[in-house]
Amino acid sequence: MPYAAVNGIQLFYRVDASAGSNAPWIVLSNSLGSDVSMWTPQVEALAAKFRVLRYDTRGHGRSDAPNGPYTLDQLAGDVIGLLDSLGIARTHFCGLSMGGITGIALAARHPERFGRVVLSNTAALIGSAATWSPRAARAREEGGMCALVDPVLQRWFTAGFIADHPLLLAGIRDVFRHTSGEGYAANCEALRDADASEEARTIKAPVLVIAGTHDQSTTAAQGRELAGSIEGARYVELDAAHLSNIERAGDFTKTLLEFLGD
Repeated sequence: MPYAAVNGIQLFYRVDASAGSNAPWIVLSNSLGSDVSMWTPQVEALAAKFRVLRYDTRGHGRSDAPNGPYTLDQLAGDVIGLLDSLGIARTHFCGLSMGGITGIALAARHPERFGRVVLSNTAALIGSAATWSPRAARAREEGGMCALVDPVLQRWFTAGFIADHPLLLAGIRDVFRHTSGEGYAANCEALRDADASEEARTIKAPVLVIAGTHDQSTTAAQGRELAGSIEGARYVELDAAHLSNIERAGDFTKTLLEFLGD
């Protein structure tokens, strides 16, 4: 399996590149509590036009989960380290939730490395210490991830989607339950301490902000606020909750490809 030594840890990654070795790159960055598999609905369509690089954020999936807390600086630095290790000078970027705020930092700090940037179901400031600190403590408890999974999934998807897609939800639940408790908690602390509001205002890259009408974690109002803070940013709202790329996979993929192809 492909791993890269980045910033003192091993990051797991996957590349899908049916478009060939001369196609442009796009990096996909996962949400808290998921892994590279969350992007399965988009990979085939993207790989027909791009070289697609997915990675498990530190603390998730097959990547290392060192003791936390982590920081936004580390999350962004891991992406730059991964690009450097693979010899990728410039790429597009799409991140959702935690991946989205990582994308804000990357686009603001490394404009020469990123072309078009998609910030999905995210905000420049996500939640508060009152939310993240207790969740981090719960995740570190024995059985904490199992206790958290159902409340989290109820925020990730609308009730109708959950009822209609039990097999799909079973796989997503399994990924969440087996996420490192320490890794999850340490990323909760990174989100608790991250405020990218000022950095968002400095972004000059073409940006698409995608929000979910029913998203309780990063609301549509926050998505509109984020788009409004970035000069020239586009805003699209989908009839979904938090993981809009899964709940409205076809609409998400179409919107993403249209933006990247402009």
